[in-house]
Amino acid sequence: MNQEFLLKNRKVAIVHDFLNQSGGAEKVLEALTEIFPEAPIFTLLYDPKKMRGKFKGADIRPSFLQKFPKFLRKRYRYLLPLMPTAPETFNLRDYDLVISSSSAFAKGIIVKPKTLHICYCHSPMRYGWDWNEKYIEEQGLGQKKKLCARLLMNYVRMWDRVAADRPDSFIANSKVTQQKIKKYYGRDSVVVYPPVEISKVEFLENFQSSTLGKEYFLIVSRLSPYKKIELAIETFNKLDLPLWIVGEGSPKYTKYLKSIAVQKIKFLGWANDAELKKHYAGCRAFIFPGEDDFGIAPVEAMSFGRPVIALRRGGATETVSEGVSGEFFDEPVLEVMADAIRRFIEKEKEYDPVKIRELAARFSKEVFVGNIKKAIEEIIQNNSQ
Repeated sequence: MNQEFLLKNRKVAIVHDFLNQSGGAEKVLEALTEIFPEAPIFTLLYDPKKMRGKFKGADIRPSFLQKFPKFLRKRYRYLLPLMPTAPETFNLRDYDLVISSSSAFAKGIIVKPKTLHICYCHSPMRYGWDWNEKYIEEQGLGQKKKLCARLLMNYVRMWDRVAADRPDSFIANSKVTQQKIKKYYGRDSVVVYPPVEISKVEFLENFQSSTLGKEYFLIVSRLSPYKKIELAIETFNKLDLPLWIVGEGSPKYTKYLKSIAVQKIKFLGWANDAELKKHYAGCRAFIFPGEDDFGIAPVEAMSFGRPVIALRRGGATETVSEGVSGEFFDEPVLEVMADAIRRFIEKEKEYDPVKIRELAARFSKEVFVGNIKKAIEEIIQNNSQ
């Protein structure tokens, strides 16, 4: 049966965890809304100011959590005990295809027996599973509060495991996520890599040039402890090399990062698309110090012909080709990371921006749209037999 017919002749809804920050998951959501422009977006919380115009004009339907006072919505981790309930209250009775975009609660929706629910999983809930104890430690809680937090996370983890049985099918954003879905949820999945905005040639003024002559190394990231920005700052302090950091985080953690940075570390905060493109095109190499399930930013840097220096874990192992588009370091330790940066500098002339860009093109939005449509079509056909 024709693919377009299968997709167009269904009433579709999209469910997304949160619309109060912008990252890789939101880029997936943007692509899904382009495929299904009539689909409403159900989400637990929506902050138009934080989204900076993205999804403007879309039919966004927040959960009852949106009715809480603004100060609570800003510190939404305090609403964690209520979050498992929120997606269960969405009214999805009028839809025959629901796509949840989830790394936390969106997959926990409840739909009619005949409604097909496909979950595009960015990661099993990190703070419930592989990041659980680290997440609790990062909150800076006393012993009694830590005990309460562990009890709460145990409840959330049990809910998450039950909720993972609700989607009819899973689509994973990487092989790493696919393995986690199998380990924590016991579910099979297919892999469709997220969409990356591949730079247009007009932004590549020095595209044919090597990395030589570039001034700074670059990080584009949410400023969160699990992203290991602290490690990168300490390493570049030690090497006395310039590092530019684009991104936002909690005021407390951002203040801490700035307090440990020396003069050559530059914090640029949030950047719009035009500014970001200039930062990518002008950097010497892109730094990816943490472990992510995919990691869109390194691929965006590669689309500008920029090499990547990354921890040899997670999605970077699927996107970065060692010696062709970047270098790896094996442990998140200052000395090991510094050694990888030195190796990169030694063979900087060997990196070919054209080859790097070609590797990035495998993850373009066009490739994603074709692959996600094909995956959804196959799921529909398998569930109609």
